[in-house]
Amino acid sequence: MANEKITHIVDGALEKINGATTVDELVEIKNTYLGKKSELSSMTSLIGTLPNEEKKAFGAAIHEAKEKITNEVENKLAIFKEKELNEKLQKESIDISLPGRDYHVGSRNPFHVIIDEVTDIFIGMGFEVANGPEVEKDLYNFELLNLPKNHPARDMQDTFYIDENTLLRTHTSPVQARTMEAKKGAPIRIICPGKTYRRDDDDATHSHQFAQVEGLVIDKGINIGHLKATLELFAKKMFGEKREIRLRSSFFPFTEPSVEVDITCANCGGKGCNICKGTGYIEILGAGMVHPNVLKMNGYDPDVYSGFAFGVGIERVAMLRYGIDDVRKFYQNDVRFIHQFSKK
Repeated sequence: MANEKITHIVDGALEKINGATTVDELVEIKNTYLGKKSELSSMTSLIGTLPNEEKKAFGAAIHEAKEKITNEVENKLAIFKEKELNEKLQKESIDISLPGRDYHVGSRNPFHVIIDEVTDIFIGMGFEVANGPEVEKDLYNFELLNLPKNHPARDMQDTFYIDENTLLRTHTSPVQARTMEAKKGAPIRIICPGKTYRRDDDDATHSHQFAQVEGLVIDKGINIGHLKATLELFAKKMFGEKREIRLRSSFFPFTEPSVEVDITCANCGGKGCNICKGTGYIEILGAGMVHPNVLKMNGYDPDVYSGFAFGVGIERVAMLRYGIDDVRKFYQNDVRFIHQFSKK
């Protein structure tokens, strides 16, 4: 009778397992037929009431029944899991017949192309790169560059002031002053690339933010011939071997004498055209011999040391190099504009 009851329990369990449609139903069936309070588990208490020769067979029958129910539950669970996986894969399937997406390789802004080229040219001449803060002290931006307070030449640079003594630098020349201060009378050969700021109305040729690379050379016996040779080599490296430069007298408070530097027009080769307004030359930068006052204020004896300085606008060089007609294009991040400068 006991064995018949075991068989009846197993048959009932198998019938319910076969009819189960969810994982939760299977779990409930497993707990009902295999749990501690299940009929099969309670029947183990009958083993002690049986004759010795029947105990082993009865225990084996209970174990076999539990094992059969367990196996059927596991098999049905495996079917459910496989079905669930197939449904998930079906939902996440990729239609490989769809056209692929085009990924465009990015391009460098010509601003960065030019600043790297200019830097490489001067490094090749033995210059070192020096950097300084964009938020600067009036002392370094003006006073140590021969521009004391109330100096009329300060009006040449309409400045963003943060407070009376702090401002956004109007040029990268403060780096020159800081370098002279740090070198304490030793020879210098540096360039200072970086952003600068001036209060200006933005248009095709002006921007309130722009970049410069300024250079400074200080040593014994430096003269304007060294300045011209340096800038002539730069012009040929940057714009081509056929380009020539000329120096025109000018005024900058921190250099004496001061010069504007022009380069032969690429369009007419120096013959004169509408682009260069018939002169054959286009202005590219300002330069001059370091003013004795600047040398003295920054720890150099002007009777022993001399030097030259120059400043070139990065956007100006890029516009001349690539024929760009609007400085604002450098900052608008228009991919159609920037893509023109990608390396093929």
